Amino acid sequence: MATFPLSLSFISILLIITFSTNATASKLGKEETETHLHFYLHEIFNDTEPSAVLVAQGPNTSNHSTAFGAVLVIDDMLTKTPNRNSKLIGKAQGMYALSSQEDRSLLFVVNLVFLQGEFNGSSLAVLGMIPLSSPVREMPVIGGTGRFRFARGYVLTQAYEFDVATGDSIIEYDVHVLHY
Repeated sequence: MATFPLSLSFISILLIITFSTNATASKLGKEETETHLHFYLHEIFNDTEPSAVLVAQGPNTSNHSTAFGAVLVIDDMLTKTPNRNSKLIGKAQGMYALSSQEDRSLLFVVNLVFLQGEFNGSSLAVLGMIPLSSPVREMPVIGGTGRFRFARGYVLTQAYEFDVATGDSIIEYDVHVLHY
């Protein structure tokens, strides 16, 4: 029985992957669209119903200057304006971990879930590091659902308001995303 050379098998697999990937995008029958979204995230700790909750921490987290090892789960409101009572457009649902021993940086893993308007029922997946000392932070958009299928792009955030006493914050979001 003859054997198929390994290099030809590898090339065949690469060709199959290449053509199947291109075929998937072309089957959508749509052109790629760029969308810019602007909204505000409200993270609430000091409330009867907080939107951010500490769920785990390391043995020395409370003694560490950067809170290294703290893990929080979030269900933060996304609103059209910085006013907490303005129109709710969605939620930021996910988690973050304080992941640096040298500075206050977060590993941020979240879905931006849209509940109103033309993107109702769609979501964007964001994953990245947030160095809290930077005035503007950038994270990649790594995917999406609904109207944001095949999404890729980036998110720029900056602190709009921060309450030192409670830890509550309002974060301004500028999202730039390509999708079909």
